[in-house]
Amino acid sequence: MENKRQKQVSRQIQKDLGEIFQKDFKLAFDNAFITITDVKVSPDLAIARVYLSFLMTDDKEGTLEKVRQQTKKIRGIFGDRVRNQFRIVPNFQFFIDDSAEYAQRMNELFADLEIPPAPEDEEDDETYSR
Repeated sequence: MENKRQKQVSRQIQKDLGEIFQKDFKLAFDNAFITITDVKVSPDLAIARVYLSFLMTDDKEGTLEKVRQQTKKIRGIFGDRVRNQFRIVPNFQFFIDDSAEYAQRMNELFADLEIPPAPEDEEDDETYSR
């Protein structure tokens, strides 16, 4: 369970990293649209697990690897932005968030299911009509 400070830091990281990816690193990642879907911060605020969603790219693993190679630079830019707000600039760990794709796949599976209608009981109909 995250405490109030962890949630505040997570929201701030999500907001600032989103801006950094859209403005400072758009060309570095082949114009892929990167969205920060979630951030989980350790209790000591030293490590932030950042979950990314990628659009307009076919090679998500390759783009994630490019992001991981730029982690030090991303952390530096982030540190400059939050210099007066954070005592510690967290180390970032980046992961692919595939929950949207998983949900879409589940929806497709449920849509393909053929569920027969329940048999009607004559007794049940009489009890409800009274």
